[in-house]
Amino acid sequence: MAGAPEERPQHHAAPQVFPERRAEGRSPQGFLSSFFSNNQKCQLMLLKTLQTNPYVKLLLDAMKHSGCAVDRERHFSCEDCNGNISGGFDASSSQIVLCQNNIGNQAHMNRLVTHELIHAFDHCRAHVNWFTNVRHLACSEIRAANLSGDCSLVNEIFRLNFGLKRHHQTCVRDRAILSILAVRDISREAAQKAVDGVFESCFNDLEPFGRIPYNKTSAKYAHRDFQNRDRYYSNL
Repeated sequence: MAGAPEERPQHHAAPQVFPERRAEGRSPQGFLSSFFSNNQKCQLMLLKTLQTNPYVKLLLDAMKHSGCAVDRERHFSCEDCNGNISGGFDASSSQIVLCQNNIGNQAHMNRLVTHELIHAFDHCRAHVNWFTNVRHLACSEIRAANLSGDCSLVNEIFRLNFGLKRHHQTCVRDRAILSILAVRDISREAAQKAVDGVFESCFNDLEPFGRIPYNKTSAKYAHRDFQNRDRYYSNL
C-alpha cells in the first residue's frame, strides 16, 4: 500500500511477519540520515494521527478506560520491514510496529494505526491467543476491517470494488481472510472457515465505537458518545 488508499491489507504482527525483531530487536537509526528520513517522516505522521484522527482518539480513550493507556514512545515503533507489510501489532511486546519504508502518506498512516489499535484494544480487553487459535485472530481481523475504515466506500472505489449487494460485509470478510493469510501459514480454505465460523458475532461486536464508523464524521460522533457514556458511568 503506497500513495493511494491501500491495495494490501494491514496485518497484526506474528513471529513469521517480524522474525528479525525476535533475533535482533529494533533496527538502529543513524544520526547522519537526512532530516526527512523514513523514520522522521514516520514519527511526524504518527504524531499527527494520534493528535487529530477521530478513530484513533476514540481508541486511545477506550484503551485508557480499559486500563491499557497507550504511550507513544513505548507502544509504537517505526522500523524498516521486509516485503510489503505495512505494520502490525506485536502481541509479545504489546507494541505496534509501523513499517516506515512501506507507509506512503498520512491517510495510510491513519488507517494503519486505527487498524492496529483495534487489535491492541482486543488484546487489552480479552484473552486473545494470537498465535495458536486462528478463530481468535479471525475475530480481531474482522473487527479491524469493519471498524477501521478499511472497507470505506472511498477505499473500495480506489480498489475498483463497489456496487455489490451487502458490499461492506463482503469487503470485511475478504480483508480478514487476506490478513490471516499474510500472517499464518494456512490454506485459504482454512482461513475462510475460521472467518465464517466467527463472522456474525465478531462483525456485530462494535466496541468501543458503538457503531460502524463509515467516515470521520461518524467516528467523531462515536467519540462524543463514548466520552458521554464514560462520564455517565463515572457519575453513578
